[in-house]
Amino acid sequence: MDMKSLMRQAQEMQKKMQEAQEQLTKTDFEGNSGGGLVKAVINGAGIIKKIDLDPSLIKIDEKDILEDLIVAAINDAKKKADDSSDNSMSSLTGGMNLPEGFKL
Repeated sequence: MDMKSLMRQAQEMQKKMQEAQEQLTKTDFEGNSGGGLVKAVINGAGIIKKIDLDPSLIKIDEKDILEDLIVAAINDAKKKADDSSDNSMSSLTGGMNLPEGFKL
Protein backbone atom coordinates (compact mmCIF):
# COMPACT_ATOMS: atom_id res chain seq x y z
CA MET A 1 0.00 0.00 0.00
CA ASP A 2 1.53 3.32 -1.00
CA MET A 3 1.55 6.46 1.13
CA LYS A 4 -0.85 8.37 -1.17
CA SER A 5 -3.44 5.62 -0.89
CA LEU A 6 -3.04 5.50 2.87
CA MET A 7 -3.45 9.28 3.16
CA ARG A 8 -6.52 9.19 0.92
CA GLN A 9 -8.09 6.50 3.10
CA ALA A 10 -7.33 8.50 6.25
CA GLN A 11 -8.93 11.62 4.73
CA GLU A 12 -12.02 9.64 3.71
CA MET A 13 -12.31 8.18 7.21
CA GLN A 14 -11.89 11.64 8.75
CA LYS A 15 -14.67 12.99 6.52
CA LYS A 16 -16.99 10.11 7.43
CA MET A 17 -16.27 10.57 11.13
CA GLN A 18 -16.98 14.29 10.89
CA GLU A 19 -20.28 13.59 9.11
CA ALA A 20 -21.21 11.02 11.77
CA GLN A 21 -20.40 13.51 14.54
CA GLU A 22 -22.55 16.18 12.86
CA GLN A 23 -25.42 13.72 12.55
CA LEU A 24 -25.03 12.74 16.19
CA THR A 25 -25.37 16.35 17.34
CA LYS A 26 -28.71 16.51 15.50
CA THR A 27 -29.99 13.36 17.21
CA ASP A 28 -32.07 13.54 20.40
CA PHE A 29 -31.72 11.02 23.22
CA GLU A 30 -34.33 10.50 25.92
CA GLY A 31 -33.36 9.34 29.38
CA ASN A 32 -35.79 8.14 32.04
CA SER A 33 -35.79 7.66 35.77
CA GLY A 34 -38.35 6.82 38.41
CA GLY A 35 -40.00 4.29 36.10
CA GLY A 36 -40.61 6.94 33.44
CA LEU A 37 -41.93 9.60 35.81
CA VAL A 38 -39.01 11.86 34.90
CA LYS A 39 -37.79 12.20 31.32
CA ALA A 40 -34.87 14.22 30.01
CA VAL A 41 -34.11 14.86 26.35
CA ILE A 42 -30.62 15.89 25.25
CA ASN A 43 -28.99 16.08 21.86
CA GLY A 44 -25.77 14.36 20.87
CA ALA A 45 -23.80 17.46 21.84
CA GLY A 46 -25.06 17.08 25.42
CA ILE A 47 -27.42 20.05 25.33
CA ILE A 48 -30.49 19.51 27.51
CA LYS A 49 -33.55 20.19 25.37
CA LYS A 50 -36.46 19.17 27.59
CA ILE A 51 -37.37 17.92 31.05
CA ASP A 52 -40.76 16.24 31.52
CA LEU A 53 -42.09 15.61 35.01
CA ASP A 54 -45.12 13.52 35.84
CA PRO A 55 -47.54 15.76 37.78
CA SER A 56 -47.68 13.22 40.61
CA LEU A 57 -44.08 14.09 41.50
CA ILE A 58 -44.67 17.75 42.22
CA LYS A 59 -44.89 17.72 46.00
CA ILE A 60 -42.88 20.24 47.99
CA ASP A 61 -42.02 17.73 50.72
CA GLU A 62 -40.41 15.39 48.11
CA LYS A 63 -38.21 18.05 46.50
CA ASP A 64 -34.96 16.11 47.14
CA ILE A 65 -36.34 12.96 45.52
CA LEU A 66 -37.48 14.93 42.46
CA GLU A 67 -34.08 16.57 42.08
CA ASP A 68 -32.36 13.17 42.25
CA LEU A 69 -34.72 11.76 39.63
CA ILE A 70 -34.02 14.68 37.29
CA VAL A 71 -30.28 14.15 37.60
CA ALA A 72 -30.72 10.42 36.98
CA ALA A 73 -32.81 11.04 33.84
CA ILE A 74 -30.23 13.48 32.46
CA ASN A 75 -27.41 11.03 33.15
CA ASP A 76 -29.40 8.25 31.44
CA ALA A 77 -29.88 10.39 28.33
CA LYS A 78 -26.18 11.37 28.33
CA LYS A 79 -25.14 7.70 28.55
CA LYS A 80 -27.34 6.86 25.57
CA ALA A 81 -25.81 9.72 23.57
CA ASP A 82 -22.29 8.62 24.51
CA ASP A 83 -23.02 4.98 23.65
CA SER A 84 -24.43 6.02 20.28
CA SER A 85 -21.33 8.12 19.59
CA ASP A 86 -19.03 5.26 20.56
CA ASN A 87 -20.93 2.84 18.33
CA SER A 88 -20.86 5.26 15.37
CA MET A 89 -17.15 5.90 15.67
CA SER A 90 -16.38 2.21 16.19
CA SER A 91 -18.21 1.25 13.01
CA LEU A 92 -16.36 3.93 11.04
CA THR A 93 -12.93 2.93 12.30
CA GLY A 94 -13.60 -0.74 11.64
CA GLY A 95 -13.02 -1.63 15.26
CA MET A 96 -9.52 -0.13 15.36
CA ASN A 97 -8.47 0.48 18.93
CA LEU A 98 -7.58 4.15 18.69
CA PRO A 99 -6.09 5.82 21.76
CA GLU A 100 -8.47 7.77 23.99
CA GLY A 101 -9.03 11.24 22.54
CA PHE A 102 -7.38 10.36 19.21
CA LYS A 103 -8.90 12.38 16.37
CA LEU A 104 -8.50 11.61 12.70
